[in-house]
Amino acid sequence: MAEDVRFKVSIDGIPVDVAPGTTILNAARLIGGDVVPPAMCYYSKLEGSGGKCRTCLVKVSKGSEKDPRPMPKLVASCRTTVMDGMEVQSITSAEVLEARKGVVEMLLINHPLDCPICDQAGECHLQDLSYEHGLADTRYEFERRTFDKIDIGDKIQLHMTRCILCYRCVFVADQLTPQRVHGILGRGDAAEISTYIAKAVDNEFSGNMIDVCPVGALTDKTFRFKNRVWFTKPVEAHRDCPTCSGKVTLWYKGEDVLRVTARKDTYGEAEAFICNTCRFENKATSDWIIEGPRVVKRTSVISSNHYEQLNPPPVVKKNLTLQAANKEQFERIERLLP
Repeated sequence: MAEDVRFKVSIDGIPVDVAPGTTILNAARLIGGDVVPPAMCYYSKLEGSGGKCRTCLVKVSKGSEKDPRPMPKLVASCRTTVMDGMEVQSITSAEVLEARKGVVEMLLINHPLDCPICDQAGECHLQDLSYEHGLADTRYEFERRTFDKIDIGDKIQLHMTRCILCYRCVFVADQLTPQRVHGILGRGDAAEISTYIAKAVDNEFSGNMIDVCPVGALTDKTFRFKNRVWFTKPVEAHRDCPTCSGKVTLWYKGEDVLRVTARKDTYGEAEAFICNTCRFENKATSDWIIEGPRVVKRTSVISSNHYEQLNPPPVVKKNLTLQAANKEQFERIERLLP
């Protein structure tokens, strides 16, 4: 009977029933929409992730039905489990929105504004967060820390200057690879992602570090500086792979496959991790079984000039024809429409 127990939770006034042990963040994801807190370090498929970036802060205005007292401070929704009768404020709390602005300001202290040359532009969660919660200027006046770009494998480049220390890539190495050779070195403001001396990241699933990185700190060297993501066309495809699921997204420019990535869900998380053979070695259309164009949210910059239907429906064509004021306009429309 314990499996049938459900907790009733309210987030921004929207009720939802969840299982005990569910975090506030995942409860909000069941509702969807704007009430879902942003998350830069949490990744549902990586055990132990979350609790690092504090972008998912929320206000618990009612602890539970048994103890209705509010929690004294804002809490990280990715690490706080729900209680029956809990009431949470996300976008309806001015305190929460102000706190998220402060978190974004802190993340941008050492993050360079090199979006025009960053391969992550258009897919960067920090870009979205900065647009929603960022400030026009910064109060930070001290020298920012910088790092040289390094190769941590033959296909992956690390630009530590952009890193926000979300630890996602470390969890990927811990949970998907047989031997981890990189991690966090140093403490405090000296902390950085790096490899052990004379070691390089070289294993079959190392490329997934690129997919989980929320910023442009880890980039695909085979795709680096080749194109902007909004000029490419994402297509779903699969192949019979003995190592992974083989289900990927191909990113086309014309007839060329510029890169291969894992398929991602609404929250930018990989639906299934893919191997390096699928990611780096199979970049010809003949290597894949094409399923069709990937559906892109209209709010994403990647959706620019992407159409699910190229030909206008008959009603639109008829209306456009009737609107032609003279024969010349009519002939021009007829040439443009199929």
